[in-house]
Amino acid sequence: MDRSMQPYDGFVGEARGLWWGSAGLVLVVVGTSVVVAGADQVGRLIVAAALVLTQVCALKWQVRSPVVVLAVNAVTGLAVWALLPAVSLTGALLAAQVVLCVLSATRPRRVSVWALAVMCLAAPLAFGAGGPAGGTVYLLAVLLAWTAGQWRRAQQVRTLAETRRAVMEERARIAREVHDVVAHTLSVMVIQAGAADDVFTRQPAQARQALQAIETGARSALGELRLLLRAFHGDAEQNEVAERREAGPWLARLDELADSVRATGLTVHMCCEGSTAGLSAAVDLAAYRIVQEALTNTLRHAAGADEVHVRVASGEECVEVRVSDNGRTRHGSWPAAGAGRGLVGMKERARLVGCSLRAGPLPGGGFEVAARLPLEDAS
Repeated sequence: MDRSMQPYDGFVGEARGLWWGSAGLVLVVVGTSVVVAGADQVGRLIVAAALVLTQVCALKWQVRSPVVVLAVNAVTGLAVWALLPAVSLTGALLAAQVVLCVLSATRPRRVSVWALAVMCLAAPLAFGAGGPAGGTVYLLAVLLAWTAGQWRRAQQVRTLAETRRAVMEERARIAREVHDVVAHTLSVMVIQAGAADDVFTRQPAQARQALQAIETGARSALGELRLLLRAFHGDAEQNEVAERREAGPWLARLDELADSVRATGLTVHMCCEGSTAGLSAAVDLAAYRIVQEALTNTLRHAAGADEVHVRVASGEECVEVRVSDNGRTRHGSWPAAGAGRGLVGMKERARLVGCSLRAGPLPGGGFEVAARLPLEDAS
């Protein structure tokens, strides 16, 4: 695993909340037990209370130095139990159990297993003081703390692995897109520049057309590369860079897209209003991909849908995209915000071009995706 991506990193931002929660738990449980057990032993009560406060303060460093904090809390917990035997050993070592859970979640298993073994060494004391029941409760508490940490660690490792895989896939896609944008656009620009140089004196009008073609290609490439840079810097993990192919604008291919969906038996009503010829490549592809993803989600998630309406209307300031179906969305089948790739991918793509997107069920049934894209992609 990449050392820059460790489960420990997931706890750094949670350290403050973890400290407050664990400190409160120790104060309430252990502090109360100490007060009750030492009510008639003032001297021992004062020392035990000081040891409990030491445990609470040590918990502040449980994420950064769990081994040291575990040792401190284990020793102070045993001291509390020795001073006030009425406090169960399981309760006196509660702070140590909390740290064991954190250590199990943030450190390699070989380290946490050793810590678990050390904590289990106190089991005979628990058996001696509380009998089989006391010893069993202590062992179960220690094992539960260690197991909870392992479960948390497994979650973190799985999340980091998924993130790493997504990053690698995104980098590969960006590399392909950079090659396409730069190689294709620069090749065309070189040819146009050579043609303009050849006819610059004899046919200035033709040379001017070549220069205009170079300007158009350069503007389109700059827009695409700007989106690529945003994705590379982590602003859009699921961004797919806008590209302009020789076949023309993407929105001009909506009929082809609708035909492929109709082949599955779904009736697609396509309505295009206004001209989309002046759209930037980024906005053009974003609108197309939103329609494509909405139709795909209808096929995958809208149970019983047999009809879908697609409307693309180009105005003076924006392009409105609206896709609605008459299906019954199965419970839990549509990805919620922050999960999956469908709706989240559309929202990320919309955000890149300064677009507002809304997706949700319709009052009368069915599901609708609606977006408003500016005529020029957001800088």
